[in-house]
Amino acid sequence: MLIRLLRAHLRPYRGDITLVVLLQFVQTLATLYLPTLNADIIDKGVVTGDTGYILRIGGYMLAITLLQITCSIGAVYFGARTAMAVGRDLRGSIFHRVQTFSAREVGQFGAPSLITRTTNDVQQVQMLVLLTFTLMVSAPIMMVGGVILALNQDVTLSGLLLVIVPVLVAFVTLLIMQMRPLFKTMQVRIDRVNRVMREQITGIRVIRAFVRDDHERGRYGEANTSLTDVSLRVGKLMALSFPTVMLVVNISSVAVLWFGGHRIAGGHMEIGALTAFLSYLMQILMSVMMATFMFMMIPRAEVCAERIEEVLNTSSSVVPPSKPVTELPVHGELRLNGVEFRYPGAEQPVIKNVDLVAQRGETTAVIGSTGSGKTTLLNLVPRLFDVTGGEVLVDGVDVRDLDPALLSKTVGFVPQKPYLFSGTVASNLRYGNPDATDDELWRALEVAQAKDFVAALPEGLDYPIAQGGTNVSGGQRQRLAIARTLVLRPEIYLFDDSFSALDYSTDAALRGALSTEISDATVVIVAQRVSTIRDADRIIVLDEGEVVGVGTHAELMSDNETYREIVLSQLTEQEANA
Repeated sequence: MLIRLLRAHLRPYRGDITLVVLLQFVQTLATLYLPTLNADIIDKGVVTGDTGYILRIGGYMLAITLLQITCSIGAVYFGARTAMAVGRDLRGSIFHRVQTFSAREVGQFGAPSLITRTTNDVQQVQMLVLLTFTLMVSAPIMMVGGVILALNQDVTLSGLLLVIVPVLVAFVTLLIMQMRPLFKTMQVRIDRVNRVMREQITGIRVIRAFVRDDHERGRYGEANTSLTDVSLRVGKLMALSFPTVMLVVNISSVAVLWFGGHRIAGGHMEIGALTAFLSYLMQILMSVMMATFMFMMIPRAEVCAERIEEVLNTSSSVVPPSKPVTELPVHGELRLNGVEFRYPGAEQPVIKNVDLVAQRGETTAVIGSTGSGKTTLLNLVPRLFDVTGGEVLVDGVDVRDLDPALLSKTVGFVPQKPYLFSGTVASNLRYGNPDATDDELWRALEVAQAKDFVAALPEGLDYPIAQGGTNVSGGQRQRLAIARTLVLRPEIYLFDDSFSALDYSTDAALRGALSTEISDATVVIVAQRVSTIRDADRIIVLDEGEVVGVGTHAELMSDNETYREIVLSQLTEQEANA
């Protein structure tokens, strides 16, 4: 999974990668050649007292060292640039994939997990790429070259490598086998910490209202402790690795000096050759250490790559049409024929056999008890979900065949929970229509009964809005969301309980202004409050996902028991018939 992910995202940078490998190759060869030159200085210069030879070879060593440094700097620069580019591309790929998801896929992964995959998981893969270009490329070259040059110095003494290297490889293999499942657990627990923290930050008012601070501290403490525990287990294994490697390195050095000293005493080896052999041994073992460090990174990066690929390989259940319709023949008709929607794996559909017709210039209301499927029904029109049965038609065309840009321009949706983005009042209002003028914004605010409070703000339209609109009240947030849709000027308006946070007088004033402003549009309103929908041209009553009544307020009061129960739970008989 990791190799497949990197192969796909490293392909555009083949030129930089080739340059990195070339620079690392030259740098490693220079590093390997220096001990041989140093051995020559000792054997042919120091021992014989030839100062000229020492200076000449020393000059060669200085030039090679400068070449080594230059190549090393170049390799790190191009390697780091490539690694950062891969990280950028991965984050971009995840972001664009998530943007295609419907509400179903977002709910399947969860927002905290998607954030972790876009940030922490990508960072782990990016770090692996960086270390590969700065360490891992040179490690095998140095290991192979070191072995060859060590054999060139003394074949008999090189027999020690047959013991040292397998010991290190066995240790690294054992370490990886133990660390991989721990890294997978670590990423899952990072998700959990993010989820708990996100819930607590979002729901801070509820926590304070119910005095659940201690409970939430306990929840976070439990999630944090579980992450700490697995991190400590990983840390202990990593802490154990380097002392063990250093122990092998030091024992190896002692063994080389011991056996090498005996070979020098027997006249089978020169002092310079022993010095060079010791340097090559250190280079071989250092390359093994670099490989060890890399192999410790690979399990976590592999787990992260699997999580990234899981997102990238998930297709949205809302698929754009292959041949989209880009023009509509008529304007403003919404029709639902035998619509059914069922969540994956659910035994029963949320809504079933729903027929609805909303015409231009009319207001159609949908009412029902909590959980009757009202919001789900509205979500099917802008394709936040796709129907699992029946069809949703806009101007006679199935929404699944419409160009997404045309659908979003034709259908304006005000969700049940209005969301504002960080920015200003103006930037939020222009979200659907970037070319809207200030006069158009003020007109939309006036209709949405938000003009007075926006005008009273210090900066007016330039007043900063916090993420989610948390620095304005719930009612103000709803009115700004309504104004944002009015700026778009769609042909079909969908209001999903969008007046619930307004007081009765503001609700009445807003509906009065809307009836004038969008009198030629198609309006569908979902509401719990009877006073909001009683004047609608057509009221549709939902019960357990099915339509159980259609008519005006007066008609339904006289012959629909479900509607009467809803109305009389809010109004008296006299008020209901007034």
